[in-house]
Amino acid sequence: MSSPPDARSLAEGEALFRRPWTFLKSVPSLEFLPPADRIEIAFAGRSNVGKSSLINALLGHGGIARTSNTPGRTQELNFFLTRDVDFYVVDMPGYGFAKAPKEKVDAWTALVRDYLRGRATLARVLLLIDSRHGIKAIDSEIMRMLDDAAVTYQVVLTKADKISEQALPRVIESVERALEAHPAAFPRILATSAAKGLGLAELRADIAELIAATKAI
Repeated sequence: MSSPPDARSLAEGEALFRRPWTFLKSVPSLEFLPPADRIEIAFAGRSNVGKSSLINALLGHGGIARTSNTPGRTQELNFFLTRDVDFYVVDMPGYGFAKAPKEKVDAWTALVRDYLRGRATLARVLLLIDSRHGIKAIDSEIMRMLDDAAVTYQVVLTKADKISEQALPRVIESVERALEAHPAAFPRILATSAAKGLGLAELRADIAELIAATKAI
């Protein structure tokens, strides 16, 4: 496992996400992507995993990412940015269950697959897993897709406030074992709660470290 962020990274992460963030655009197909002129960190996860809530909490904006009780509401790639930092946050369509016609779900799947395979500025995918359920079969499919595309991804457990303190380490250990078979997986798991703020400072720090490392290349 990689080392947790130090005090400097934590401070840089907080400074990065104290900035005002704004919605840039929704992308229904690849021809509408913004210019590939900065690194991108994308959030992926099953429908109803709490992805929009986590993005809102991370960016310090209560409604910048749309939330809904209906799984599958995010149907396009949604891009967010802040001033003076060459960096996009990307909210990807939820996968798995969605109340939509099959042809629309297939179109979302193709959009995600093509984006993952062809976006050179995509630095990392944050793969959100519900801590109450762990890795499901559909998550494993996405992990294999990311492995095949050679896109680095980091597992972020959501809703960690919904399980006991005793159960959480067992979930983390189980995910760690599963990731051993996936070459593109980043070797650090974060447990978060959008409702309680758990793990958000560490997630911001990891993102700040990634931006700094990418600029240094």
